[in-house]
Amino acid sequence: MTSTASTPTAEQTRTVAFLVAQEGIERVELTEPWQAVVDAGHRPVLLSPEEGEVELFDHLDRAGTQAVDQRVADADASGFDALVLPGGVANPDALRTDETAVAFVRDFLASGRPVAAICHAPWTLIEADVVRDRTLTSWPSLQTDLRNAGATWKDEKVVVDGNLITSRNPDDLPAFCSALLDAIHHGVDSAADADR
Repeated sequence: MTSTASTPTAEQTRTVAFLVAQEGIERVELTEPWQAVVDAGHRPVLLSPEEGEVELFDHLDRAGTQAVDQRVADADASGFDALVLPGGVANPDALRTDETAVAFVRDFLASGRPVAAICHAPWTLIEADVVRDRTLTSWPSLQTDLRNAGATWKDEKVVVDGNLITSRNPDDLPAFCSALLDAIHHGVDSAADADR
């Protein structure tokens, strides 16, 4: 007998937005959380400021492309159950200059639904002015930027503060994906309580 207990029903399937710029996305910081969402029976959607494809990188080396599902300007944040912000240096640096993308992030975080950001992605959070009085982590070089924006920075593999989930780098992806899925399945409080 095959068990379907771990497969969500149509009513339980969640839609998860992944928001990126056109290039400079750290490949594994997009593809591993994306696959975790798929494996959990949910639907990932790639948002970007422009239609077409986005370019993925393994650090500074080109590593492929992925098709954009929808322009962020055409996306309704209420249609998504969670938001993932992958890193890579160039990706969030470009994304934070796009007013529509920044507003989407700001509104999503204010909604109380889970927002998960890894590596350099907190640059977009800083631009959205949503880190003041929050505790988070990031790639270490962002800690001064985060502190200057009013955040408390911790050097931990995953930090959950309310509906905000952050991690430092690709080595932290197992904990990052686990916290994301906990928040999607059981609410943001469970992500903070999960043993990592």
